[in-house]
Amino acid sequence: MIHASSITNICVRFHGHLSNSWIEAAPLSRGGHKLPAEMFLYCVVWVLSAAAGLQDDPHIAVMMAGSTLRKVKSRSWKKQRHFRLLEDGLTIWYKSRWAGRGHSTFSVTEVEAVREGHQSEVLLSIAEEFPASHCFTLVFHGRQGNLDLVADSPEEARAWVQGVRKLIHKLPLRWVFDWFQKADKNKDGKMNFKEVKTLLKMMNVEMNEEHALHLFTMADKSESGSLEIEEFVLFYKMLTQRDEVWKVFQDYSGDGEKLMLEELESFLKIEQHEGEQSGRRAKELIGRYEPSETAIKQEAMSLDGFQMYLCSQEGSIFRPELLELQQDMSRPLSHYFISSSHNTYLLEDQLRGHSSVEAYIQALKRGCRCVELDCWDGHDGEPIVYHGHTLTTKILFKDIISTVKEYAFKASDFPVILSLENHCSVEQQTVMARYLRQILGDALLVCPLGGHDLQHLPPPQVRIRLRSRFKVKHPGTLPSLANGDADSPSTEDPPAEKKTDKKSKLSRELSDLVVYCKSVHFHGFDHARSHAKFYEMSSFSESKARRLAKEAGADFVQYNMRQLSRVYPGGLRTDSSNYNPQDMWNVGCQIVALNFQTAGLEMDLNDGLFRQNGGCGYVLKPDFMRDATSRFNPEKPEEHQGYKPLRLAVISGQQLPKVNQKEGSIVDPLVRVEVYGVPKDQAREETPHIQNNGFNPVWNKTLNFVIHTPELALVRFVVEDYDKASRNDFIGQFTLPFKCMQTGFRHIHLLSKDGTAIPPSSLFVNISISAYT
Repeated sequence: MIHASSITNICVRFHGHLSNSWIEAAPLSRGGHKLPAEMFLYCVVWVLSAAAGLQDDPHIAVMMAGSTLRKVKSRSWKKQRHFRLLEDGLTIWYKSRWAGRGHSTFSVTEVEAVREGHQSEVLLSIAEEFPASHCFTLVFHGRQGNLDLVADSPEEARAWVQGVRKLIHKLPLRWVFDWFQKADKNKDGKMNFKEVKTLLKMMNVEMNEEHALHLFTMADKSESGSLEIEEFVLFYKMLTQRDEVWKVFQDYSGDGEKLMLEELESFLKIEQHEGEQSGRRAKELIGRYEPSETAIKQEAMSLDGFQMYLCSQEGSIFRPELLELQQDMSRPLSHYFISSSHNTYLLEDQLRGHSSVEAYIQALKRGCRCVELDCWDGHDGEPIVYHGHTLTTKILFKDIISTVKEYAFKASDFPVILSLENHCSVEQQTVMARYLRQILGDALLVCPLGGHDLQHLPPPQVRIRLRSRFKVKHPGTLPSLANGDADSPSTEDPPAEKKTDKKSKLSRELSDLVVYCKSVHFHGFDHARSHAKFYEMSSFSESKARRLAKEAGADFVQYNMRQLSRVYPGGLRTDSSNYNPQDMWNVGCQIVALNFQTAGLEMDLNDGLFRQNGGCGYVLKPDFMRDATSRFNPEKPEEHQGYKPLRLAVISGQQLPKVNQKEGSIVDPLVRVEVYGVPKDQAREETPHIQNNGFNPVWNKTLNFVIHTPELALVRFVVEDYDKASRNDFIGQFTLPFKCMQTGFRHIHLLSKDGTAIPPSSLFVNISISAYT
């Protein structure tokens, strides 16, 4: 157990070792901004203080005392396990009563969220056996399976739900304390030099042993031959000094100790291109990031405050204001790119993969606004969803609709399109229509919206809001759109029952739910110009869309100004791989459907594009893709006025994760910068690799690009572990629209292959973008 007196001793013993700016720093963070490595002392004190007070929390106390919970995998697999939170406040340990000494553990850092009640397929299947108040689900980052648990009482379930949520909330600073504990092999609260060397390996550092011993000796103030926690803090501070940041600081600091207000203003104006607002920004940044109250009173920023700013969201490569919902949402739907999923029900491949409502939850949480349901006749008159004529598992249509209703508007409140691929009989189509009406209720859009231009698609945001509404994409009959009567049930086509496709007839009840997204066959751009209605949309295979973009790019752009189009992966992608969506965005295709369950470049691009505008799933297309007088062709970008040279210096990396967990393994990192956009903008350049240093590699390599159509370009930063004998291993990446980049000295906070954050891993870069020429 860690006592509060230990914290006091740490502070007292460190008073002689640290500068005033370190001693005075309080509170630990300002406005929720991330702290840099140099603030480690405060992190440790905070962590130790939190650990000391863990048992004072009644929910945490229950977790530490332990509980017998049922671990549920299916209706028939429900087994009791004893769970408890270990003293580090990070590790959850569990075992079976009959498993002898065997046990399992996982870290709270792996948990993304906690769901209460029957919010998983497994727990829904046993809903009659166990009440919702006893049930909860731990959802893990990435594609790791969920953990479904049942407690003996509602009180016990509530304690675990609230306790885990509290621990998740405290996580951003706890990883530093975890390092010390992992390296302290004999658990005596100290580390000898051998353990410190092991720690360096864990931290991805290959350091000269003589230099490491020198730092160790300097930190060993007690001269005991080992480091206690407070001495380890000092060692860590010396270890993480960043010369590249110090040099930038020195360039603008008159005395080498601090940046006075006018000096910080000069840095912001010259390097960060803040312009006339530099003076106001300098004052704001000092107040927000400077840890020393003395410096704040002097209107100055210390090196610690300077690095805190550079490591914050304001100092990141992504312009913070563009992360918020800030685009014009009053344009027709066809003027937006829409985050869209293909075969949304699948968690794996398209031949034997598992189908799950969890896949819909994950897609919707990522801001997806168009989900797909492949609907087939099921037993007992219940429509099912799966990849037809394969061994993929089946799920009930009604369960998907209930799940979509629950999660559709948690990440975004803008419209969700339900793309129905219908293979059902008329009878079960009618059942589908009934479920859509009953479950979605008033949220389901069933007639055209009045009060707007009835010759164009409505905007995401209109008088009778499309926000928090569902739209069905399906062949169908439509209420009148020509006479302005938004409530009229009249149809434009003959009754749907008399119309047949190659597979089945259409149910009138289901077809009548179609508004604005009527599926039709594509008969060419000339036919569309003269005959197509604005509410009709066509689907294109990736190969057909790519061919049309190549042969008639300008026509495709014009087509997509008025109508929606959907692109889907080719039929041979049975492994659920993806095509490059950039090719389709280049011609204005709105619904570019990807397999969200498959990580990689393509989903990085999708996440990168839709990270802007509040992550709402809608991104306004460039003006030349919305102006009917424009004849933009992505194959001929030189006809589009203006281009931008991009100069990018990759300076350094910080605490890159290991990709090979074998003892002694250290990464040899390199950085590759990739540009995706119109064909003429596709480019990539990379740095040399740095041998045996994933902790603080320095490249200082300048890369140059020319961007011809910056409005469509995406920039991807990839870090890899160099291997001369085989393919490089992926370490991390970050992708963003070119127009969202901040210039100047910036940090790039890296993401894992599945798009989750991997703090504290980052890149430090200097970006320069020339003006239009």
